[in-house]
Amino acid sequence: MDSLIPFTTSGSLVDCVDSTSVFSISLNSHNILRKMLVVLRDGRKLQGVLRSYDQFANLVLEDTVERIYHQNMFAEQKCGLFLIRGENVVLLGEVDLDQEDDVPLRQVDWDTLAAIHQEDIVTKKARDEFKAKVLYEQRGFCKEGGEGDGY
Repeated sequence: MDSLIPFTTSGSLVDCVDSTSVFSISLNSHNILRKMLVVLRDGRKLQGVLRSYDQFANLVLEDTVERIYHQNMFAEQKCGLFLIRGENVVLLGEVDLDQEDDVPLRQVDWDTLAAIHQEDIVTKKARDEFKAKVLYEQRGFCKEGGEGDGY
């Protein structure tokens, strides 16, 4: 039945809902829920277990954490159950738990990284506004978010 669901539709997410990866260590079997990564339009990155979705890509994530990054550091803040409106989803993908541990990032406290992360956001916004201004003035490109721009 799964092979009949086209990959380009929301049916491709069926296998990711409430699914577990099973592995064995000696004689004990363990279930680990698959972690999904969701990147939102505002740049936030959320990780959690996909519990439900609909045809509009509205998502329900459980055991959700928000991650922020700066250089080789990251911090996590627990968010619990998260309902995400589909129009805010930029990217959705499964986190490879085997490779996640190999990424050379150091976890730090949320409060330590939050101020630095906020400063990065402000700097990026200023840089993007400058680029948009130059492109508009010198090349005639429409500013991002202008009239008729859906996003």
